[in-house]
Amino acid sequence: MTDHRPGSEQPGHIPDGSAGEDRWLLVAVAGMLSFVAMLDMNIVNVALADIADGLHVSAATAQWAVLGYQLPVVALLLPVGRWLDGVGMRLAVLVATAGFALCSALAAAAPWAAWLIAARIAQGAFGAVLFVLMPVLAIRSVRTERRGRAMSVPATLGPLGAVTGPAVGGLLLDHLGWHAVFLVKIPFCALALVVAWCAMPSDGALRRPDRRSAADALLVATGVAALLLALTLASDRPAWLVLALAAVPPLWWWLRGPGGRPVTGVLRVAGLFRAHGAVLALAAGFAAMHYVVALHLQRDDGVSATTTGLTVLAFPLGMGLAGPLGGRLADRYGARPTAVTGAAFTAAGLVLLVPLGGDWSPLDVAWRLALAGIGMGLNGGPAQALVMGAAPREWTATVGSTVQFARSLGFTLGPALATAAWGLAGPSSGVHAALAMAATAACLAVPLLALPARRPATGPEKTTDAASAAHR
Repeated sequence: MTDHRPGSEQPGHIPDGSAGEDRWLLVAVAGMLSFVAMLDMNIVNVALADIADGLHVSAATAQWAVLGYQLPVVALLLPVGRWLDGVGMRLAVLVATAGFALCSALAAAAPWAAWLIAARIAQGAFGAVLFVLMPVLAIRSVRTERRGRAMSVPATLGPLGAVTGPAVGGLLLDHLGWHAVFLVKIPFCALALVVAWCAMPSDGALRRPDRRSAADALLVATGVAALLLALTLASDRPAWLVLALAAVPPLWWWLRGPGGRPVTGVLRVAGLFRAHGAVLALAAGFAAMHYVVALHLQRDDGVSATTTGLTVLAFPLGMGLAGPLGGRLADRYGARPTAVTGAAFTAAGLVLLVPLGGDWSPLDVAWRLALAGIGMGLNGGPAQALVMGAAPREWTATVGSTVQFARSLGFTLGPALATAAWGLAGPSSGVHAALAMAATAACLAVPLLALPARRPATGPEKTTDAASAAHR
């Protein structure tokens, strides 16, 4: 039984705009933490050589400063989503943000590699909580008619953090050393803590995951870790793709068990599978494009690192400019048509990259990237608003975790698939094959978003049954 008497609050509930004024400060917190969490996915890459030298370890060991963060982030998203649906959101935001900042400080102070890797693994666990919390916090902080604008804040700032990570990391590395790459996030976390502490109402306590939740987390973590390791290692040796087969048994057991069935059930009821596929496809296309363009300009065309960086920045510039517009258009004309329009712009930008000749001009590349970035800006917030708005209220954290999982998996799949396409096509046409793969993924997102999902004719009681089954 749920207590709906005056003065009682459901766990994880934040009074929305229908009960009072919109809480844009909390939307800003969601955007800030989304930027920081995504920044951490890429900012450490540029410092790996310095970390290896500073800690006197091999390059392969230093690579775990990145993998140690990425693996728990993706592996824990789904179990964390189910857990957050039953806990107080204010305390979850405070604990996750404080833990993330503390682990950043510990990583910066690492005297040896084992310390650094342990700190990054713990930081990845807190990062998984932040990734799930951000869209939930944004959508619950405003009225229904403002959801598009609210969701555009974390949906735009998150990918911007991922794209600007290498540039920010390079500047810090040149002037302050590799320790600063970890410390730069702490001021943002401190500001978010102060705002969340003052602006968020008390809404319940945290609870320890039960034994079944721990078993679900172990199954998902094992399967996802095997999959991500296979994709990461296969970029150097394709034979590592065999490791992906090890992901099948644990993920299958989870999907067929009491932890996975309710998650897939609520997605079927809400009609969200197709939208998740679009999120994954766009993320894969974007990540593949970013990887191929930067590599080709610098390695094959001999463009300087500075010129390459400025050229690639056309994408986040277009995305940053279009993000707020996408939210306003979604609130006025609907989330689905705005998201479809954005996906079409992104697909057009990537398709126009494919026929570029071997001697690329940075300007020719930049305007195409800007077009694709405008599309991603128009798509990000409306797509998330479309998905989160269709979720049952008591399942917003779960659906938030599935969206973030789809996006994170796309970011990982994109470069791996581009590398495979490049290698199969050979040196002469590898770049075109890799970009064609990126464009195909983006094009696939358009019909997935454009066709409305067919809801099962089982009535609203089906959603209630699925939600109840998950909490039993």
